[in-house]
Amino acid sequence: MADEKEGQATEATPEEFFPQSMLDEIERISKEHRFTKEQKEKFVERAKTEYLKSKFEPGEVIGIIAAQSISEPATQMTMRTYHFAGSVGVKVTYGLPRLIEIFDAKREPETPVMTLFLKREYNNMEDAKKVAEDIIEESVTDVSKRIAINLADNSIEIELEDMRKSGTVEAAVKEALAGAKEIEKIRASSGGVTITAKEDVEIKELQKVREKIMLVHVGGLRNISNAVIRREGEDWVISTIGSNLAEVLKIKEVDDTRTYTNDLHETKQVLGIEAARSLIISESFDTLQQQGLDVDRRHLMLVGDIMTMSGDIRSIGRYGVAGTKSSILARAAFEETIKHLVRASIRGEVDNFEGIFENVMIGQLIPSGTGMFELIAKFEDVKPEEAESE
Repeated sequence: MADEKEGQATEATPEEFFPQSMLDEIERISKEHRFTKEQKEKFVERAKTEYLKSKFEPGEVIGIIAAQSISEPATQMTMRTYHFAGSVGVKVTYGLPRLIEIFDAKREPETPVMTLFLKREYNNMEDAKKVAEDIIEESVTDVSKRIAINLADNSIEIELEDMRKSGTVEAAVKEALAGAKEIEKIRASSGGVTITAKEDVEIKELQKVREKIMLVHVGGLRNISNAVIRREGEDWVISTIGSNLAEVLKIKEVDDTRTYTNDLHETKQVLGIEAARSLIISESFDTLQQQGLDVDRRHLMLVGDIMTMSGDIRSIGRYGVAGTKSSILARAAFEETIKHLVRASIRGEVDNFEGIFENVMIGQLIPSGTGMFELIAKFEDVKPEEAESE
């Protein structure tokens, strides 16, 4: 009876065995394929087998396994640094350089890119074109036919392509040159906008003012230099060169639940650390997939967790995860050996040998696998004469 009860206790129901997300997925697949009761039971048993395979055992060195599982395929990656996304071609960093960019948590990606999705009511080509045109940054140079220095009047004349923008340009230039001692007056003229300088201002100073005026922002969103639209299934998607996530999410046509940027730090600033973690996982997974490399997403999830567990984005390197380990020898084994040892000796730090690397260095059993515990055996007392007779 005791054996029967014990056997019954180990046989868990699907509700006890699986997390809720897997139970929902099992139900969805069963309904989709119209499984009978017997087929569903077989499917659940197969799912249990696969689920048990995916679990790790206590003491398993999952960090090292994840590092090896990512690094070994990464050595097969090509050095092709760019991928052209969209029909027009938005040049995006891919391959090994992009993977390094992610794991080094670079402050600014080499090619910042946003992917904009539109809300259902605006998901058409006309609205997509309108949004794409509206978000491209425009400077005074972009809206002008010419920006010339008039030496006779000691002024700078801006000739606009569209006179309807004269008010906008005038206001933007006034804001940019507010407090400039060289300028006497800024006004809209028949051809555009005229900036009149004081009489004693030299030509060199006028040239500097002209260069500053050329870069003045007059429309669109800052940092977005280009945008292209493309069709992905049922969605009209806008890809941009340059990123300004905070402002893009304010646009009424944009679906703020799906729109994202490839800039980790901007994502963290706008949406929070959990969004940054998700981006690390998805961007690294997509980069590996682009090269035809199959890496289990859970390894990348572990890296994402390690990089963001402090509440900020830390790189995998000397100034990030590896450089902040509690073990002195583990830090010294990675990079800058002398610096870490000298600093630890000055501060009087102590290494408790709780990790893998420091124990390997001194030839000691590592605290993983069977090295995680000590085995104690208690034998029954046996009298010497009984032992001899045996």
